[in-house]
Parts: sequence; structure tokens; C-alpha cells
Amino acid sequence: MKIKIFSLVFLLFVSVGAQTTGKYVLVIHGGAGGVDENIPDELKRQYLASLDEALSIGSKILASGGTSIDAVEATIKYLEDNPLFNAGKGAVLTTEGKAELDAAIMSGKDLSCGAVTGIKRIMNPISLARAVMEKSPHVFLSGEGAEKFATEVGIKKVNPKYFIVENRYDKWLKQKHEIKKKKKGTVGAVALDTYGNLAAATSTGGMSMKKPGRVGDVPVIGAGTYANNKTCAVSCTGWGEKYIKNTVAFNVSAMMEYKNMSLNDAANEMIHNRLSKDDGGLIAVDKAGNFTLQYNTKSMLRGFITSDGKREVTIWNN
Repeated sequence: MKIKIFSLVFLLFVSVGAQTTGKYVLVIHGGAGGVDENIPDELKRQYLASLDEALSIGSKILASGGTSIDAVEATIKYLEDNPLFNAGKGAVLTTEGKAELDAAIMSGKDLSCGAVTGIKRIMNPISLARAVMEKSPHVFLSGEGAEKFATEVGIKKVNPKYFIVENRYDKWLKQKHEIKKKKKGTVGAVALDTYGNLAAATSTGGMSMKKPGRVGDVPVIGAGTYANNKTCAVSCTGWGEKYIKNTVAFNVSAMMEYKNMSLNDAANEMIHNRLSKDDGGLIAVDKAGNFTLQYNTKSMLRGFITSDGKREVTIWNN
């Protein structure tokens, strides 16, 4: 009898714990400042269609009761595989003509996180970042150590040439004799799932013509990526050094928690008051499902989808 009662209590606990709100939000970006309004119509169509497909991939997971972590990872994997974006295949190149990739992922539920930098042979750096979070005692792995760990956990490796696409290589050839720091795009996703949990994920090829070994804000937890169920989930894009100096992602959360600011006001403070014009942008969603997409550049590839039917993808100011 005691066993039966225990079983019934356990089943009731599991049932209650599995209840969901039915409310979800997914917000994405494909980089800030890198798309001119005079691009060909076909290229514009490709950008918007790709953003829309990324939303479909992530929202299907959320709509079926999947977790925010699963949703942001799947969304970023698609964007890493799409050569239109500066992440994974199609990443910009270093001064040596090579792709060096960074990625980070974070769960707002318990602040668990994983990050990788200097990746040259892993097809989807975001999945490696998640493996660091879930299958290692660490938060941040770099270079050869990160790629050795990828082999240990069975994550797919590719030839470094996989990441280089023709238009990126042609651009590198033109720039190689005039090396400058250039702000380039990144891909990111933030989500609130039906269980009330937040997550953020970001992936990038970094800055075009960067010095080998340069680390930007994306894999630095609190600079370019952050999530906390108490406040919000944030993914940033722009000039990484500026985001590191201002710990942008964490400060959005901190202003909400310690100064009782709204998500929109906190994001606005960081993007428009703490950073300079043309430094970049961010996307964020809070624990109540409010979201914001803010930038101080001429463009930001971006989109959102919600459980109540709102959906949009865009590039410039509407």
C-alpha cells in the first residue's frame, strides 16, 4: 500500500512539474551594421527567408514543449550552416586567411553555460559550447583543447576549408594589404520556453581581418551572451571589444535586477548611452515574455516569433 501511495504521489509530482504556460518567445539576430540598403533584391530576399527559416526551426521546438536551450541551439546551428552569415560556414577570415570561430550558450534556469573560442575544425561551434556546459566541469575552452574535447564527446569535425566561401575569400584578398579593425556580424538567439526558462546562444566568425587568436565578446559570458531566469536572456552583436569593456549582456540583466528597470529601458541604456554610434546591437527577452531588438548601426538582421502569433523578420528600420 505504501508503495502504491508513493507511486501516486510521484506521478502527481511529475504531472504538475510537467505543466507548461503555453507561452513562448524566440528572438534572433544575424548581425548588426553589415547590410547596406542598396543590396540586390534577391540577396535581401535570401536574408529574410533565412531568418524566417531560423525562426521556424526554433519555434517548432518551443511549440511542441521543447526547452529554450534546445531551441536556441537548433536555431544557431541552422545559421552556422548558412553561408550568408558570419558564423560557421561563411565566417569572415583572419589576417592569415583562416576562419576562427567563437560560440557561447547559457541557461537562465541555473546559470549553467559553455563557451568556446579559436575553433577551426568544428562544424557547429554552438554544439561544442553546449557540450562544454553539459559534459565538462568547465565553462570556457579554447583552440586545440576545445577541439580535442569535441573528439572525446563525438562532435563532428570538418576540414578548415569548409568554412571559407567564395565571397568571404574574395573580400579577404581585397583587404589583405590594408588591414583594419572592422566590425562584423554575429548570429544569436534568445528564447523563453513554456516552462518559464530563458536561454541565450551566440556564434560568430568574429571581426574581419582580425589577428589570429583574437577573442571577441561572443564567448565571454556576460559580455556578448547572458541568461538569468530572474531577469532576461541577451545575445549581442557588434564591435566585440566595446561589449567586453562594458559587459553589455550582464549589465542589461543587472539594471533590471538591481535598479528595477524594464528590459527595454535597460537595453536602451546599454546600446544608446553606454556604447557609441555604430558599435552594434542586441536582442533580449525577459522572464515575462517581453522582448526587445535594439541597435545603433544602419541595420541589424533580426526577427521574432511568439506563441500568440506575432512574427516578423527585417533588416533596417521599418
